[in-house]
Amino acid sequence: MDHRRQIQEFLVSRRARISPQSVGLPVAGRKRRVPGLRREEVAALAGLSVDYYIRLERGALTNASDSVLRAVSGALRLDAAEQAYLLDLTRADRPSAAPRSRRTSPAAIAPQLQTVLDALVGVPALVRTPTLDMIAANPLGRALYSVLYTDTRTAPNLARFTFLSPRAHEFWRDWDQVADDLTAQLRAAANPLDRSLTDLVGELSTRSDTFRELWARHDVRAHGRGTKRFRHPVVGALDLRYDLLRPAAEPGLTMITYSAEPGTASHDGLSLLASWAAGEQNGGGDRNQPTSSQQDGSRT
Repeated sequence: MDHRRQIQEFLVSRRARISPQSVGLPVAGRKRRVPGLRREEVAALAGLSVDYYIRLERGALTNASDSVLRAVSGALRLDAAEQAYLLDLTRADRPSAAPRSRRTSPAAIAPQLQTVLDALVGVPALVRTPTLDMIAANPLGRALYSVLYTDTRTAPNLARFTFLSPRAHEFWRDWDQVADDLTAQLRAAANPLDRSLTDLVGELSTRSDTFRELWARHDVRAHGRGTKRFRHPVVGALDLRYDLLRPAAEPGLTMITYSAEPGTASHDGLSLLASWAAGEQNGGGDRNQPTSSQQDGSRT
């Protein structure tokens, strides 16, 4: 991954979204040839010389001080996730760059965390890496994402399933929003030095026009909670609240739990899904369970 190019494209995309009016700049009688702010306007807002900001936007952030990065972040109105992403790109471009510990990508979880997952009765729960590999889940979590768990050899990947599987548009009732969120989360959460990120982005960019367009926007987002709308092949429509937790003892990993409002159809559906999952654990079968020929969520 060309980090300097990533820096340049990110900064250009951020200033393009800011209107001059929103930062109090006069625009009357001035013909503008670029969307958003000009580079000299960003430089003025950040308290930097125009020449220096131009060098920064061309990717020369290696020796930029924290105060300069804060000034640029403020001028471009970067939120916390965007600032963390810019800092990662800056560190990745340094000769002695080392991955930040919170952004490593473990391939497995500690047994203690799996015990916690399994103790969550009636709550689908899973653990994913920054590159959206689902490396652990409790039985109800596996049941919720049963369309992804069709190959036990490798961990399913949420982004790969969403952009490459024909079943994804049916599974996600708000596919467009999920696709946009997952792409932005990949930028926010993944280590720019992580080879698995480079490989995943390359694969998705080659095989999905939609992903390539979304990735080119350079949007960065980190969610803590929200609502996901599923269409499960066994129990139908589910509207579930999700909460993201980042275990301090497992740097780089995110645990996600799902719940439904009591008394709702989704709560009843989740209870039905728990019964179905218990039957699967006890050796039962269900003709609605995806077949191996529908394998999409994992590598082939």
